[in-house]
Amino acid sequence: MSITDEHEQFRTMVRSYVETKLNPRIPKWEADEAMPLHDVFAEMAELGLLGLSYDPEFGGQGADTTFTLILAEEMGRCDHGALPMALGVQVDMATPSLHRFGTPEQKQRWLRPALEGRHVTSIAVSEPDAGSDVAAIRTRAVRDGDEWVINGSKTWITNSLQADWLCLLARTSDEGGYSGMSQILFPTDTDGFSARKIPDKLGMRASDTGTLTFDDCRVPVANTIGEIGRGFQQQMAQFVVERMWSSYTTVGACDRALARTRDYCAERQVFGQPLLANQYLSFKLAELAAGVDMLRVYNESLAESADRGEDVTRRATIAKLTAGRLVRRVADTCQQFHGGMGYVEENWPARFARDNRLTSIGAGADEVMLQVLARLDGYSA
Repeated sequence: MSITDEHEQFRTMVRSYVETKLNPRIPKWEADEAMPLHDVFAEMAELGLLGLSYDPEFGGQGADTTFTLILAEEMGRCDHGALPMALGVQVDMATPSLHRFGTPEQKQRWLRPALEGRHVTSIAVSEPDAGSDVAAIRTRAVRDGDEWVINGSKTWITNSLQADWLCLLARTSDEGGYSGMSQILFPTDTDGFSARKIPDKLGMRASDTGTLTFDDCRVPVANTIGEIGRGFQQQMAQFVVERMWSSYTTVGACDRALARTRDYCAERQVFGQPLLANQYLSFKLAELAAGVDMLRVYNESLAESADRGEDVTRRATIAKLTAGRLVRRVADTCQQFHGGMGYVEENWPARFARDNRLTSIGAGADEVMLQVLARLDGYSA
């Protein structure tokens, strides 16, 4: 992959924005357990950060995938994980299917406001009894003339309390398993819809994660994204993009965490010398930094393959699995090397560990990633 001067200038701009505009506001957002997403996304849109690889006709920037990779890496340097996750939902989780399969009319009405920061979006797939097992979803959309009548519930839905619309996956026929689902653009001001915040999460406390209820909600059949009955397949493609974002942000998060821990160990005096003089500590940090660099290079190759239009399902799955395991090791090591100071909420290692534990759970748990790989590589019966 060729990283150009334009890419590096973009990186410098995003890093400055994170350090000077976002991180100073994060303590308040964490205390409030909420972020003003409409304000933040409008601000980001002014900087050209939304829809980097999307069609300019509908508000995108028309850039190559490397710009998205850089954006995600630099957003990973935020002082918490909630905002990178919220942004990822907006630009790489709730909107790829609409951009790829939506009609021009749908894109003008729904995609453009999202990329201009006027709408907040959310992806509604997981249910109380169907998390990683997407084939088990029960939320139904029954056709009544030109409308879908939707009943059911969703949970663990990021951005949902502020969302203007959802990319909703629902059953639209009696076919079971992987068949008979559709993706539907669902405006959240629809009668019969409600969203309730999930309290007391371990991490991502500023994220407005919600449980959603649909009670005889009516939306036009014209709001269906792509082909009726192909929602599962479209959502699987959308998950691939989501897993890439997760891996990209992990590189930035780990890189900054290791640098901060290195600096702390260089300053902290123990037994008359800095902690960093302990060879075990220095070797451990170097080993983890090497792992982050390996993931960075893999991500760059992954983005390049995606730009060429290749099927990157397997590689995105490997990246997501690797990222989740790596960030857990980084978080544990950084917290351990900070000692008691890493165990109190006022210092960053505690929040880093809490927030990034989700990487091995969200967008498909590690075990699901292994299941996908085993199937793709012929290692499963």
